[in-house]
Amino acid sequence: MAARHTTAAACTTALVHAGDVSSAALSARLGRWTQGDGTLAARLSRGIEALIAGGELRPGDRLPAERALAVAGSVSRGTVVTAYADLAERGLVDRRQGSGTRVAGLATTAASVQRPGRGEALFSALPNAIDLLRTVPQISELGVQLITDHQPRLDLALLPETDPAGLPALRNLIADMYTAEGTPTTPEQILVTHGAQQAISLVVNALVGPGDIVLAEEITWPGVTDSVGLRGGTVHGIPMGVDGLDLDALEQALARLRPALVALNPHHQNPTGSRLPSAARHRVAELAAQYGVPVIEDRVLAGISFDGVVPPTLAAERADAPIIVVESVSKWVWAGLRIGWLRADPVLVRRLRGARQLADQSTSVPGQLLALDLIARADDLRRANSRIHQERLRLLQNLMAEHLPEWMVEPPRGGLSLWVAVPAGSAAALARVAAAHGVSIAGSAAFAVTLSPDDHIRIPFTAPDDVLAEGVRRLGAAWREYRETLGM
Repeated sequence: MAARHTTAAACTTALVHAGDVSSAALSARLGRWTQGDGTLAARLSRGIEALIAGGELRPGDRLPAERALAVAGSVSRGTVVTAYADLAERGLVDRRQGSGTRVAGLATTAASVQRPGRGEALFSALPNAIDLLRTVPQISELGVQLITDHQPRLDLALLPETDPAGLPALRNLIADMYTAEGTPTTPEQILVTHGAQQAISLVVNALVGPGDIVLAEEITWPGVTDSVGLRGGTVHGIPMGVDGLDLDALEQALARLRPALVALNPHHQNPTGSRLPSAARHRVAELAAQYGVPVIEDRVLAGISFDGVVPPTLAAERADAPIIVVESVSKWVWAGLRIGWLRADPVLVRRLRGARQLADQSTSVPGQLLALDLIARADDLRRANSRIHQERLRLLQNLMAEHLPEWMVEPPRGGLSLWVAVPAGSAAALARVAAAHGVSIAGSAAFAVTLSPDDHIRIPFTAPDDVLAEGVRRLGAAWREYRETLGM
């Protein structure tokens, strides 16, 4: 293992540190760039552009001389000259006599692909269209009862001052909950927020700066990529398999890219529904400790489990790993209650507490008081929510069997949505046809970190029965129309 890290680090030095990039290292990272569509020069230009977008080539890095790269790649010098000229014309590199070719300021490709606001597509259902974009969970009868019966403690509600980190009683309760679940926690490790998204944004704002790299699943919740983009950072996507993240690829990226942060959604991942196995979760914690890179663990969907399996936190796998656990009540009780929190090292919590004070002072006290009642019944509420949405998944499967019989469906073991492959053609094109049929859907582009494979759509199973039934019926009609344009 040590030899493997040494090799990776040696390759990294030539590509990551601002300075001269060797022709051998660049050629190795480009891989089989001579294969594919277009001219050799166009392929070389695209390959270098991808390395800039992914952060492996950074502003100020000097690319190899044309002749040296041509020799390393077994192509003509003219091919390299043409590729460099194309990159310079698009502002990705600067070419100056006597100083060679250097990577220009911020990579424009990364900015265009990961521009802030990608998540807006999930809140942009067309007027009078059925919304199959958002995952707004149903509220269980137990949740309704607890909300209806709630009587706030006035001694807490009328406090003249509030702590930006949250009410002490709520922080204590959350800490006790984690401790009981196998993750020893103190109240000083808890920061209460307005939902999980604010927790993620606070961490990103504190740990990510312009030009920094953040690692995430290649298909992920756009709230992560949008937050990083607003800070001027770049998200590098890690490949995924049936069970989630490719851990070998994660380790290679940690060694090669020196990221500022890793952001993962390992439990019933949004949108793919994958669940990282136990051994893989342990390895993530080991890698976080080994490389000293903080990891955001998004657990908002962990408790919505159809087989009763709720994995422990990544923080439970190794106490010295810099794991930041993010969770909320929104997905397993009530989406309208924006109460979330994070669990982290007390030093980071104090730092985020100060940032939180500048952002919006503190979390709503009435909301925190209601959260006290709900978190006290967390296990019961999660089980009730899981039962509701398992039934809703079965309904969606039956509807798809009726209206989309050609589509292969692999049901998730938890979560609130189905990630389904489009049998042919483009997910984006199908979404446009679906819009004309009065149903709004989100395709791969809304979730892909870099270039979208454009072959999947996410279908939430959270809408009321009649709405879900009509939405899938319209989607079936849209698919039949789109299929005809493909000559199928």
